[in-house]
Amino acid sequence: MKAVVMTDIGGPEVLKLKELPEPQINRPNQIKVRLHTAGINPIDTKLRARGLFYDAQPPAILGCDGAGEVVAIGDQVTRFQPGDKVWFCHGGLGREPGNYAQFSVLDECRAEFMPTRINFPEAGATPLALITAWEALYDRGRLEAGQVVLIHAGAGGVGHIAIQLAKIRGARVITTVSSQEKADFVQELGADAVVNYRTEDLENTILEHTDGQGVDLVFDTVGPETFRQSLPLIREYGGIVTILDPGDRLITSEARSRNLTIAFTLMLTPALKDIKAALAHQGEILRLGGEWMSEGKLRVEVSRMFQLEDAAKAHRFIEEGHTRGKLVLMTG
Repeated sequence: MKAVVMTDIGGPEVLKLKELPEPQINRPNQIKVRLHTAGINPIDTKLRARGLFYDAQPPAILGCDGAGEVVAIGDQVTRFQPGDKVWFCHGGLGREPGNYAQFSVLDECRAEFMPTRINFPEAGATPLALITAWEALYDRGRLEAGQVVLIHAGAGGVGHIAIQLAKIRGARVITTVSSQEKADFVQELGADAVVNYRTEDLENTILEHTDGQGVDLVFDTVGPETFRQSLPLIREYGGIVTILDPGDRLITSEARSRNLTIAFTLMLTPALKDIKAALAHQGEILRLGGEWMSEGKLRVEVSRMFQLEDAAKAHRFIEEGHTRGKLVLMTG
């Protein structure tokens, strides 16, 4: 099979297209999937540039998100049959091969039936971003109907899904963007107010939109400086959830004086630590989120698709920043 191999730690040029043997089922509860698409996520570029988890060393196949068709099943598989379409977030961290390839083998419990009425590019782009946004807003942030949430980078891969989840929950959404094009996009998704952080003062604009009270919840997908700038924007007894390390310059005195809740979410933790209950919960997220996608309540924006041999080009593109929606590799 064809696969993109991370041959070393470094820049995008370490990603090489190679011919490898197809993976084979070696446990009775596994399924073999012919991959059609693989999502490209920032974690992929970080692992390529900084190194893999589990103290693993290259060569390795990256890519956590995948979507494809079951082509073979183990003797004890009960949920799937050859021909079933599936999607999943599995592999690509250093222990199991990822999905920048034409085939993948995984335990059946890690896969879910692909939603109807969506295509393979959409399915391959969704799992990691959907689970991340869900866990941040619903699980860590405990977002409730009627609350006001500030979602940073609302046009990004996680952000644009977070906007839709917040609206489904009945929240009012304020989001930040960097251009008018992205402002138009997030308004299409249901954002109630949009702040162009390049041309508007974030703090003054947020206070104007909240009658000086601040937001109930902030979802930070950007990084340390954005995290620090967000603390004064949160009302007393509100909260902030981040998917990133806020850095060692964080001063929590203001958060403490406001009685703020600070929460972190890393959707990879269940996979990294083999937490079965949490993995099962992520499966539920894919099932319910998939139902909403089939019903037209939720969608993923695939802004660009790359052929498998162009994985390095895709990594360069995502590392430029300010990507709208998701990028996808066409693997099969």
